Amino acid sequence: MISKKVSDLINEQIAHEQYAAQYYLAMSAWFQVNDLDGIANYFRVQSKEELTHADKMFDYLANVNAEAIQIKAIPQPPHDFKDAIDIFERALEHEKLVTQCIFNIVKAANEENDYSTVAFLQWFINEQVEEESNASLFLAKMKRVNDNPSALYLFDQELAQRVLEDGSND
Repeated sequence: MISKKVSDLINEQIAHEQYAAQYYLAMSAWFQVNDLDGIANYFRVQSKEELTHADKMFDYLANVNAEAIQIKAIPQPPHDFKDAIDIFERALEHEKLVTQCIFNIVKAANEENDYSTVAFLQWFINEQVEEESNASLFLAKMKRVNDNPSALYLFDQELAQRVLEDGSND
């Protein structure tokens, strides 16, 4: 059975994932208002992906008969973005924070010889490698195209193609 300590950390991570979903939705809204629908789509899909992560963790706790699955309140995410570069910088920093939180759960699970949780979290570790890589790449691209309307248009079109793993946008 999963320990209370590890269960509590996963419950906290569920809230982090739900917060991330709201944060990315706020980012999507900024791009939508600024007529960059493709980049807005990217962050909208990112938001939905974070909710999927929260669901996976919720289901894991249910499957291992955790004593308590807690639905925690989440704070309102910021929406005071300066510009597109600021948003991509914040997205990268947020992904780094999420990675560290997941590492903290893995560390706690390892300390308790909870190999099932460690195995479960490996998917999230791999996901975070991809998330940080994408956030870093897209930040670099945004910095290159920000002052070039033609390049920004192409970047917007590139991110308009992003869909969920099941091939949908919803």
